[in-house]
Amino acid sequence: MAAKEIIAAARALDALGFMPSKSGNLSVRTARGCLITPAGLPYVETGPEDLVEVALDGSVLAGHRRPSSEWRLHTAVYAARPEAGAVVHTHSPFATALSCARQPIPPFHYMIALGGGADIRCSAYATFGTAALAEACVAALEGRRAALLANHGAVALGRTLAGARTLAMEVENLARQYLALRAAGLPPVLLTEAELREVFAQFGDYGRLT
Repeated sequence: MAAKEIIAAARALDALGFMPSKSGNLSVRTARGCLITPAGLPYVETGPEDLVEVALDGSVLAGHRRPSSEWRLHTAVYAARPEAGAVVHTHSPFATALSCARQPIPPFHYMIALGGGADIRCSAYATFGTAALAEACVAALEGRRAALLANHGAVALGRTLAGARTLAMEVENLARQYLALRAAGLPPVLLTEAELREVFAQFGDYGRLT
């Protein structure tokens, strides 16, 4: 079931333009580590047999392909965030564009609260596929459910794959809206701390990790 969910989610995000040129990757936590998309395989060609189960130390537990080059990022998130059941990493266009400016998404819209805090942070830069990137990602996610990866893309975690995918889509939506404001030369009016507290109180269960 998990394998079919991963493939369906990957293909859906790919169709939205979130995974250009075989980029981006998805995983779901397992009892032994996580089940992750393979390296270098177009998502339209990926089947359940192509997914790879890796331990949190990166050793391959099951599967005949190489795991995604970002397996370190995924396993680091699972190690640091026991509540995370799934991780979605995208190269969605607007979030990626903003990450290339190494800018966070500030609290210009109340839906920012879905990310778990007052903004969507941008991580420090590190080369893709490295332990340094995994470390930078975990740091940017502290107290958050989503982050931008400098000059790279975005990452979202969820208790479920559906929750992580939904959050990744919302991060892209927020990035698009924020960049549209800036492109129009309109300075966004940011929510105050008091207003954000009201948002979190209003969200209640709706704002919790899904």
